[in-house]
Amino acid sequence: MSRREHTSTGASRPAAVAGLFYPQSSEELGRTVDELVAASQEVPVEGRVKGVIAPHAGYIYSGPTAAAAFKALARDRDEIERVVILGPAHRVAFHGVAAPGCDSFATPLGDVRVNGEAIAGLLAAGLVIESPDAHRDEHSLEVEIPYLQRLLGGFEIIPLVVGLAVSDEVERVIEHLWNGPSTRFVISSDLSHYLTYEQARAVDQETVEAIVGFSHPLPRHAACGAMAIDGWLPEAKKHGLEPRLLDLCNSGDTAGDRKRVVGYAAVAFAETEG
Repeated sequence: MSRREHTSTGASRPAAVAGLFYPQSSEELGRTVDELVAASQEVPVEGRVKGVIAPHAGYIYSGPTAAAAFKALARDRDEIERVVILGPAHRVAFHGVAAPGCDSFATPLGDVRVNGEAIAGLLAAGLVIESPDAHRDEHSLEVEIPYLQRLLGGFEIIPLVVGLAVSDEVERVIEHLWNGPSTRFVISSDLSHYLTYEQARAVDQETVEAIVGFSHPLPRHAACGAMAIDGWLPEAKKHGLEPRLLDLCNSGDTAGDRKRVVGYAAVAFAETEG
């Protein structure tokens, strides 16, 4: 891992969890995403959606909730040119925020180009490190990309894995990338893990209330992407975004038993006039 100039080899980061978290067949994956989006919650949101919090579990578990987030994000699909995806590190322990060191990310739906100029700027500013290892087997970013591929037009991604970081580190990255209306943000996070169904409902409700109230830091047990969310919330508040809960459930509502569940929320943050 290093903090230096962008040194991409030109390679594409292969899909790591196709066939595990989502379908491996391009036809089945496209159909699955389309069906999830069509069936997902549609909550009215006023203003341009600048960013969303979306879950990253297997599609049979969190797919409907994630689809609600991406449906809201894609309302202004024609103006979106780049999407920043920030998600937690599940496989590799490191300090800070990590860029992938590749030119594109592959899914069964094709390759999505990484915005190398933005990555180079982050590295030059000392805001991220470059770590292909942190990205190689990580699912928290990858599972979000097929939704973007099906719902957006031409776009590039800025994929960043958040390791052991403080909220200020993530906040500075987000501020550096904020840009104008062509840039949007996806904060990838599940909520509570392995509580009973009723316990999870209570804990996740508290977490969502904290999020929409811009209350942070979140307890680490509240969300696996708590560090990314903690960096997002102060920037969203500073820029006057209005949060709106789109969907809240857990795996006991979808495809799991209710003895040990994982919580999922979709939250949109919209720019308001005035």
